[in-house]
Amino acid sequence: MAAKNLGSVGRVASASERIETSGLDTRPPASGATRPTSDLAGAASVAGAFLQSAVGGEHVAKRRRARFHPLTVAEVRPLTDDAVEVTFEVPDELADDYSYLPGQYVAIRATLDGKELRRSYSICRPPQRPSAGMGGSISVAIKRDLGGRFSTWANSELKAGDTLDVMSPEGTFTSTLDDLDGKHLVGIAAGSGITPLMALAHTVLARSASARFTLVYTNRSTRDVMFLEELAELKDRYPARLALHHVLSREQRTAPLLSGRIDAEKLERMLEVLIPPATVDEWFLCGPFELVQLARDTLAAASVPVKHVRYELFTTDTADRVEGERGRPVVVERGEPTVAIEFTLDGQSSTVESPVSANESILNAALRVRPDVPFACAGGVCGTCRARLITGDVAMTENYALEPDELERGYVLTCQSHPKSDRVVVDYDV
Repeated sequence: MAAKNLGSVGRVASASERIETSGLDTRPPASGATRPTSDLAGAASVAGAFLQSAVGGEHVAKRRRARFHPLTVAEVRPLTDDAVEVTFEVPDELADDYSYLPGQYVAIRATLDGKELRRSYSICRPPQRPSAGMGGSISVAIKRDLGGRFSTWANSELKAGDTLDVMSPEGTFTSTLDDLDGKHLVGIAAGSGITPLMALAHTVLARSASARFTLVYTNRSTRDVMFLEELAELKDRYPARLALHHVLSREQRTAPLLSGRIDAEKLERMLEVLIPPATVDEWFLCGPFELVQLARDTLAAASVPVKHVRYELFTTDTADRVEGERGRPVVVERGEPTVAIEFTLDGQSSTVESPVSANESILNAALRVRPDVPFACAGGVCGTCRARLITGDVAMTENYALEPDELERGYVLTCQSHPKSDRVVVDYDV
């Protein structure tokens, strides 16, 4: 099922007009605003198509064993000069495998020039319950990165009818709220960081007639704004409950606050006049490390509890990123001190010896004996390679994926975990 272009109905506007119509409204979205009965009925029908309690609460994303399945591309739709939306058909028999919560992502696997590549992309459409006999679809947005092998190929060559391996949805960048009624959620995104927030905003506004969503979205210029028409249409549909603020770093806006790069001073000012932290129930931050860390630090300085801030980093598809479809070659010399790495995957246990001098990650070692070990980014960001540490000690180089409670329960990112004891045992199945 191909995704539809949710363009605005009844009028035609240029891209710059679409940006300017968001304006600078210092008033937070009205909490008690009402809409026409027909609009409410329409929203109810849309909400009924979403997964039950599609955001947060007791239905918050539970990690599951990620598996790849071949999916057919239904549509490749241009979003900007350097970004496309790719929609995959989900057959009926795989509908349960590809159920998801707004904010989650999928990993995509393809072989280009004889080399396997894996990339993770957030799902950009709100969850929909498939019709009887129809599995539905799943859509992601792929922005071309300078020098990026996969993203360049996807933007220039990928077409409807092609088949790619797509991993079942993963991720915890989802709401933890039990009830959305009367709640105010805020998203801060840069560039392709808008992707998961599209699904979140759609779902939040459709699921509750009193929920509010504020989005601060920064780009270089109007031409770089992904989902420009969809955002304008969403604002038209929920004018009183969606506050939309486009910030352009290389294009002058009417309001100075929305022009230029977002730095600490500008973000602090936004919290003063646009988004008073006391009015916000949950925050979602998605973009490059610099912006996400700036926002986290600024919110912490404003006394926003850490538990109310959700964040996700995106990595670039560049030539120097880690690739590990087979594990880098490691030679064990006779008599050399080694570490025994044992792991369980799909109920089967395997052991691999790793030279202490190699200082290789658990993932790299495991891939040398089990090429089906789950991973995607290999950079500590996505969490696909998560496993529980059963025995031994490890040191994690980076962690941008595991929540504090997961760390307390002994989970580690195997792509970033290096053994610090003679024997390490991990379990991917728990």
